[in-house]
Amino acid sequence: MRKLCARCIPHFLTEHQKKERVRICKQNLAIFESNRRRLYDVITGDESWFYHRKISSKQSNASWVSEGEKARTVVRRGRFDRKTMFSIFFKSNGPVCITYLEGGKTIDHETYIDSCLKPIVSFINEQRPQSSTKNIKFHHDNARPHIHKNVISFLESNKFTIMEHPPYSPDLAPSDYWLFSYIKQRLHDHSDEESLKSEIVEIVNSIPKSEWKKTFDKLLERMRLCIENKGDYFEHLM
Repeated sequence: MRKLCARCIPHFLTEHQKKERVRICKQNLAIFESNRRRLYDVITGDESWFYHRKISSKQSNASWVSEGEKARTVVRRGRFDRKTMFSIFFKSNGPVCITYLEGGKTIDHETYIDSCLKPIVSFINEQRPQSSTKNIKFHHDNARPHIHKNVISFLESNKFTIMEHPPYSPDLAPSDYWLFSYIKQRLHDHSDEESLKSEIVEIVNSIPKSEWKKTFDKLLERMRLCIENKGDYFEHLM
């Protein structure tokens, strides 16, 4: 399980934010541990930019050089490198929905509903024609499109239970602490969005079921660590 990089999280949490992290973790843990909210009833996910051109990580670019010898050239990401925003949602037994926005577009609340939430509802209705979204818990972070009143209304009208998520907490979001980096480390260069999507789908579908379950078990472990660490970031304890 990877550790979040320093730029992924704020450098400083206020006391109020720490208390909120503890409160929400305690609330969610209590529900899970009382079996009122089973892990396989949870759908979680997020959106992220995926670049079409792969570059080496900073770590793999590091090298030893002799005194007086020039360091080798390091390839860095260009400002205008082509990228596509993908949304990926999943459960503890595997993926639910993978969508992308064409032409380098970003996401707003309307796009979020149309390109992410509606396909998720269709997937669930197909998988669970009798019960549909009943008892399904929906987890995402507090990005502005996610907390828009129209998004909340859509989720509630489709009878999802919305799981509360503390602000500034990528360390409590499975997409951030596991899935996105897992995919990006395995991608190759791609000339177009469809080619990129095909490989992302291939990578996601190749992940063993045990790994999906493990990352949800890790979510509970991370909630406990957050509580034990009084709401502060806990990556150094992982």
